[in-house]
Amino acid sequence: MSQVGVMLPFHGLPLHQHREAVVRLADAGFGEVSTGEAAGLDALTPLVLASAWCPELILSALVVSAFTRGPSIMASTAAALAEAAPGRARFGIGAGSDRIVSDWNGIPFSKPYSRVAHTLRVLRVALAGQRASAAGESAAALGIKDFRLARPPAVPPALVVAALGPRMQRLAAAEADAVALNFLAAGDVATVRAATDGVHRTLPDPLSVQARVFVVPGEGDAAELAARRMIAAYLTVPVYAEFQRWLGRGEQLVEMQAAWDGGDRAKAVEVIPDEVVHDLFLIGSPGDCAKRVRGYLDAGVEIATLALMPPYGATFTPSDQVDFLCELVGKV
Repeated sequence: MSQVGVMLPFHGLPLHQHREAVVRLADAGFGEVSTGEAAGLDALTPLVLASAWCPELILSALVVSAFTRGPSIMASTAAALAEAAPGRARFGIGAGSDRIVSDWNGIPFSKPYSRVAHTLRVLRVALAGQRASAAGESAAALGIKDFRLARPPAVPPALVVAALGPRMQRLAAAEADAVALNFLAAGDVATVRAATDGVHRTLPDPLSVQARVFVVPGEGDAAELAARRMIAAYLTVPVYAEFQRWLGRGEQLVEMQAAWDGGDRAKAVEVIPDEVVHDLFLIGSPGDCAKRVRGYLDAGVEIATLALMPPYGATFTPSDQVDFLCELVGKV
């Protein structure tokens, strides 16, 4: 069953004041809440609060870097989320980026594919109550000795792999419960699916696809500028830039990358083609955005998680954000 979800927390709203917003969104039709983990809040706390307020919601921690938490702490974190929301927890594992891992955490960003693959395999056995050594070479590769969860969850969370390229997508298709996608248009979903065709799957259930979808309310320069600034900040990071090249947008982003590398941030924002902005961001009224959300669901995305961004420089209160989202989901 397709679901529309929403990213937490909201701009300008302290976490302890989120209850009314979360309840309203659930009542309006949102079935999932999702978090990330980079420079804001951690990925677990907002979800646990949301689960207490609305126990029916799917909780998605998307994503936790396989570098910034050790495997045993990551397994404990995933187990806690599963206990908080049995049967409704989704735990995402990703590499992150060199900026987050190396620049912000002082950890070498080395062999990201191997790190994610080994972590996924260790988490799978640990959450099933087995010793990490049951993951064989993966436990050895991570340097784990004799670890076993003291409280394996009765219902393990769905393990999700964040994938920005075909190799990681094939790992998800083979060994994960779901794949999490980011910075892609609805039309790109078919490209991702094609990359996983023919992959031997080790799990009985089909691969679930989840995508984060960026939404900017309104029209005009302020809305487009918010999208452009986000594109320039993210798609100049090597892992994101490579993903866009693989999707076929490499030539469209060459001028942006050159300006960014030359230190001209304003030009980098300015030269992003309009087509790229409107491919990757949903900009407009609730009705306009709802039609495009439906495009993702029709393309095979099981959960489309909306990440709402206020127009640049505009006053857009938390109440405004919730009002917009409630109207949007009612039109999907």
